[in-house]
Amino acid sequence: TACGKSALACELAGTFNAEIVSADSVQVYRSLDIGSAKPTPEQRRKIAHHLVDVVEPDEDYTAARFADDAQAAVSDILSRDRNVFVVGGTGLYIKALLGGLFAGPGADASVREELLEFAQASGTEALYERLKEADPEAAKRTHPNNVRRVVRALEVFAISNKPISEFQAEHGFSESRYDALKIGINVERKELCEAIDRRVDEMIVSGLVDEVRVLIERYDGRIDGAGPGLKSMGSLGYKEIARYLSGGTGLSEAIAEIKKNTRRYAKRQMTWFRKDTDIKWYSSADKTGIIARIRRHLS
Repeated sequence: TACGKSALACELAGTFNAEIVSADSVQVYRSLDIGSAKPTPEQRRKIAHHLVDVVEPDEDYTAARFADDAQAAVSDILSRDRNVFVVGGTGLYIKALLGGLFAGPGADASVREELLEFAQASGTEALYERLKEADPEAAKRTHPNNVRRVVRALEVFAISNKPISEFQAEHGFSESRYDALKIGINVERKELCEAIDRRVDEMIVSGLVDEVRVLIERYDGRIDGAGPGLKSMGSLGYKEIARYLSGGTGLSEAIAEIKKNTRRYAKRQMTWFRKDTDIKWYSSADKTGIIARIRRHLS
């Protein structure tokens, strides 16, 4: 995040007769514009972007749905003899597109409700301890505060009596659906933190607070507590500003929290992507090297 990949992708898409498929789990939502750092109207006029503004903020959007939508977009682009750039930092979306998702058991509302009630009564740490007992491997890969993923893993175990990590291992994520070249943009930690801070400040100046206020009032009708409780509003920038608007913190504290949480998110992204040995890493300044690599791949 904030490494300059969107601007670089727009520039190179023009060079390589390409259209862009966004792999960003927040940019799919309409009206979540400033906080998701969507491509600018000018960028979207120059280069066609797909999977931006496809659902309302109160709709659920999953990696499986993204994979279906992205495959359709890729097929459409290729049918017009154009190349495809998939651009974004949501690792699971990219993995789902390239290799598909495992066919685990479906949702069970009663099991999920019981788990959420347990989390509310006993706390997220207690819920996470249950996951560590049921599926230690999944627990290693899941942050204790990511309640949605913890609940899903426990739900799968409760329904099937089989750990979600086993389903995932069996699936294997073969990543053979497309002949894909993966390029990562490498930025020094200090430089990236400075870029994150600048971006957050720019978001505030551009009207992030008003954007969140409108979303809360539109989907909840009031500003109290943590806002509307929508999955989309749990995203970086939105949850912190919603807390500020509810009186839970001051604006300067909320801004500092966004910056801190974004830096943490960037660190988790790097941990995820560093495990992928297929990624070719470049400095954002090395456009010549990136262009040469893309040319070799396409030829």
